[in-house]
Order: sequence, then structure tokens, then C-alpha cells
Amino acid sequence: MHQMKCVPFAVVVGLTALAGSASAAPSRGVFGHWLTDDGAGIVEVKRCGASLCGTLVRVLDPKAPAHDINNPDASLRGRPLVGVPIIYGMHPDGDGWKGGRAYDPKAGRSYRASLAVGEKGRLDVTGCILFLCQTKHWTRVAEENGR
Repeated sequence: MHQMKCVPFAVVVGLTALAGSASAAPSRGVFGHWLTDDGAGIVEVKRCGASLCGTLVRVLDPKAPAHDINNPDASLRGRPLVGVPIIYGMHPDGDGWKGGRAYDPKAGRSYRASLAVGEKGRLDVTGCILFLCQTKHWTRVAEENGR
């Protein structure tokens, strides 16, 4: 008899968790301003045509260079960091975004990447080289200028 009471409770808990994950669907959950995991910058994630992109809108690290000096393309090293595409080419896939790239201006490297809303509303940004992947957790910040 005790087991019968636990099963429905487990089902309710499971359905509640599923409902919570549905509210974090990729069509809304990832859009907005995000503080990078290292606190060095703020990236605005939005739609760019049929895909998703993220642009560096603010550099918070006072030691960071003003320009994209680590870019492997020498012709891009003089561009300001603010405005640099950090995430691009992402397409919806289930409960996340995949098929795109993430650029790390500190390393001057781009990685295969995916995005998903994670625990506590964080943005999980996963970058991969070959079969090695690492996930960084970005934190949502208040929208600036009423956006």
C-alpha cells in the first residue's frame, strides 16, 4: 500500500520536471544577455535570420585587450572586441541549439558548439574539438536599456 502512494507522487514530480523543462524551450530560453563563465564579458544571444547568434556587447575584464588580437586571421586582429560574434550558426535541435560554432577571443579559436538552458536558468555552452567537449555555464544578466 505504501508503494502505491509513492508511485503517483513520483509521477507528479516527474511531470513537474518535464513541464519546467518545456518552459525553457530553445525558442525563448537562450535569448538575452549572458555573463560568461569567467565574468570577462556579456554576450547578447538573439536570432540572426534562421539561426541563433551571440555577440560580445560588453567587455568587463579591465585587463582584456580592446581588440581581437588573438584572432588567427591577421586581418581581423584590429577589430574591436565589442561586436565580435562569439556564437554563430546555431539551429534548434530538441531542447537546445546545435550545429554552430563558438569563438573564444582569449584563445583565438573556434569550436563546434551547442547551447541549452541548464540548471537554475544558466546557459550551458558546450564547445568541442574532435571528441573532447567542455561545458561552460553562463549566467543571465538584466537586460540593458529596457531591452
